[in-house]
Amino acid sequence: MASNGQTTKSPPSPSPLRNSKFFQANMRILVTGGAGFIGSHLVDRLMQNEKNEVIVVDNYFTGSKDNLKQWIGHPRFELIRHDVTEPLLVEVDQIYHLACPASPIFYKYNPVKTIKTNVMGTLNMLGLAKRVGARILLTSTSEVYGDPLVHPQEESYWGNVNPIGVRSCYDEGKRVAETLMFDYHRQHGIEIRIARIFNTYGPRMNIDDGRVVSNFIAQAIRGESLTVQLPGTQTRSFCYVSDMVCKTRVDGLIRLMEGDNTGPINIGNPGEFTMVELAETVKELINPNVKIISVENTPDDPRQRKPDITKAKELLGWEPKVKLRDGVPLMEEDFRQRLAVPKKV
Repeated sequence: MASNGQTTKSPPSPSPLRNSKFFQANMRILVTGGAGFIGSHLVDRLMQNEKNEVIVVDNYFTGSKDNLKQWIGHPRFELIRHDVTEPLLVEVDQIYHLACPASPIFYKYNPVKTIKTNVMGTLNMLGLAKRVGARILLTSTSEVYGDPLVHPQEESYWGNVNPIGVRSCYDEGKRVAETLMFDYHRQHGIEIRIARIFNTYGPRMNIDDGRVVSNFIAQAIRGESLTVQLPGTQTRSFCYVSDMVCKTRVDGLIRLMEGDNTGPINIGNPGEFTMVELAETVKELINPNVKIISVENTPDDPRQRKPDITKAKELLGWEPKVKLRDGVPLMEEDFRQRLAVPKKV
């Protein structure tokens, strides 16, 4: 196994059924935060495999049961209302640990809760993985790089993060979560995987959740001005959610979980856009009549964000396929349906 440190012991087997000659058990998979945006798309992908039993835990702070409605009542699916800051006792083979608000509006709303989710939640999931011998994947974030001094960002870069800023509950919380993952790996032999996810967009995002793509699309649909935070030259790289988890050819998270590399591995789209370019694209595709206006920026907003995905290509055979101009209309369709604003013919 590729690793940044030596393990001291091998992990336990999840279940004697794994070695049974006469009975092939289903793979039992836990997804924390599975009612959220990326989590629910991951669940869809996992449920397509008839050998998987999927358990979702979510406290619905940012997630919604509606995202999972097609699976409720399915014999291979279970949904539990649970907060990962409290211990959880279930028998599983794999854990996808996604639970954590990822939008600045949500994680700044209760920063103490956010850092507890990252630290206590990850400790609880690692404790569970240790007890039952499960492999665990953490969805970390490009925010661990902070306001980067290196461009594009590769996994070996240690980051430039303000430890006492208003975003620190998320940035530093995820950095500590990564630390805990590697400490459990080195000390207890837990099988870990870490994905550093860059900006992702697509259907099921919370409307008006403070993230730039969902903000612009909702504003354009409503005929409101697109609010670009100053200076407007700051860049982001946007990965359509199906590239992240859903399509057989490009399921980055599942390939990482099932491969032999601990990570961390960047999962994102290296296509880089300034905020003004993004606003112009949304305006052109959705509503050419809206204005683009400038508003004050939030503190500690990174100036540049672009993943180096060399590792993902080489180790996972993964790279994104959906271009921004193709992904925005798909997200528009979902938002129009939820906002009940039909497209004018």
